[in-house]
Amino acid sequence: MLRERRHQAILEELERAGSVSVAALSRGLGVSDMTVRRDLEELSARNMLRKVHGGAVPVPKTAVEPHFVQKQKLHRVEKRAIAQAALEFVNDGDTVAFSAGTTTWQIAEALKRDRGSLTFITNSTNIALTLQENGWEQIVLTGGMFRTPSDALVGPFADRTLRTLNADVLFLGVHGVHPEAGLTTPNVAEAETDGRLVEAAQKVVVVADHSKLGVVALAKIAPLSKVDVLVTDDGSDGETLREVELAGVRVLVAEVGA
Repeated sequence: MLRERRHQAILEELERAGSVSVAALSRGLGVSDMTVRRDLEELSARNMLRKVHGGAVPVPKTAVEPHFVQKQKLHRVEKRAIAQAALEFVNDGDTVAFSAGTTTWQIAEALKRDRGSLTFITNSTNIALTLQENGWEQIVLTGGMFRTPSDALVGPFADRTLRTLNADVLFLGVHGVHPEAGLTTPNVAEAETDGRLVEAAQKVVVVADHSKLGVVALAKIAPLSKVDVLVTDDGSDGETLREVELAGVRVLVAEVGA
C-alpha cells in the first residue's frame, strides 16, 4: 500500500475509533511495526495526530477544556456501559467517593436506593445533586473553590476536608491513563484535590473510556501503583490494557451495548 493511502487509512481509523495502536495498524495495513511508527511520526510532524506510547490519539481541537455539559455528550454510550460495570464495586454499608467528571456522574446516576445503606463523599456539585435526586441522604460535599469546566470543588478547603475523611471505594475520572505517566488531568488544582481523594480511599477504581487511554495531560494525579481497578470499554487498545495490567491494575472491560 502506498504511503499516502496508509496515511489516509490511519486517519480514518483514528476518527472512527478515537485512538489507534501500532500493533493493530500493522495487522490491518499488512506492513511492519517500523513502517507504522514511521507513518505516525510523519503524521505527528504535520500535526494531524498526536503520538502516544504504542500508538496515537487525535490532536486536541482546542486548548480549552470542555465544560461538563459538553463532555456529557462525548462517548455517552461507553460511559453508561462503564458505569453499569463499575457498580459491582459498591457494597452495602460502604462510604463511596466520587471525583468530578461525566463518567463518575453516570455511576451516581445509576445508583438507586435499592443498593442498601451508603454514604457519599464528592467534590462535584453535579454528582451531589444527582445523588440527592435519587433519594440518597448521607452526602458529604467537600467545599472549596468552584472550578467551572468540570464543575469541581478544588483548592485548600477541599483538600483539607478530604484529609479528614476515609472512603471504602473511590470512583475516579481522569483525562488520561498512561502506563508510564499514570493518571493525569489538564488542571493542576484539580489534580491536587483528586490526589487527596486517592489517599482517602481503600480501593481506587478509575473509570475511563477508550479515548483516555495512552493520553498524558499536564498535571499528574497519581501513578498506576495507586490504582486497584481500571474500568473501560471494549473500544480500548489491547496493547495499552496489557501494559496497565502489568503495572498491577485489574482491568475490567465493559461491553458497549451489552
